[in-house]
Amino acid sequence: MSRIRSTGTKPEIIVRRLLHALGYRFRLYGRVNKRLYKSGVLPGKPDIVLKKHKAVICVHGCFWHHHQACKRATTPKTRTQYWKDKFSRNQQRDKQNQQLLRALGWNVITVWECEVSVYLKEVRQKPLRSTKLSHRLLSELSPFVYDQSCPEQELFAAENSPDYSLKKKDA
Repeated sequence: MSRIRSTGTKPEIIVRRLLHALGYRFRLYGRVNKRLYKSGVLPGKPDIVLKKHKAVICVHGCFWHHHQACKRATTPKTRTQYWKDKFSRNQQRDKQNQQLLRALGWNVITVWECEVSVYLKEVRQKPLRSTKLSHRLLSELSPFVYDQSCPEQELFAAENSPDYSLKKKDA
């Protein structure tokens, strides 16, 4: 149990790399300005904070947060009642933190460990921007930029930049 990390997990690092490759910049583990939130840390310490988009991303392990209908969300054979209570408390705490974050005006996105493993398989076969996880993150973070009805369109996470070309104005 001492080797189980709560931060810097493989799925979390993969999601961070994906976001960075898509052009997003973020903070880690719920750290924000104290002007935004008193303690400087958002409720539940979300894994990734995108302040510009007023969004947080929570990368949940399927086992620890007991993802519904996932083969990784198993219950150990020993001390089953303890584990059921533990998973129940984790899920309750997740719901409470999401409600608090939404009440503060944050958009909460949950990414599951199994989605990240599917993403890794897709990346080997397709370009980065055409994966399901990329589409989902782009559509939830910036719906005004990304149109889901046309998945083949070129995807950009950055804002449109003004035209700085040197053109003579007709007088």
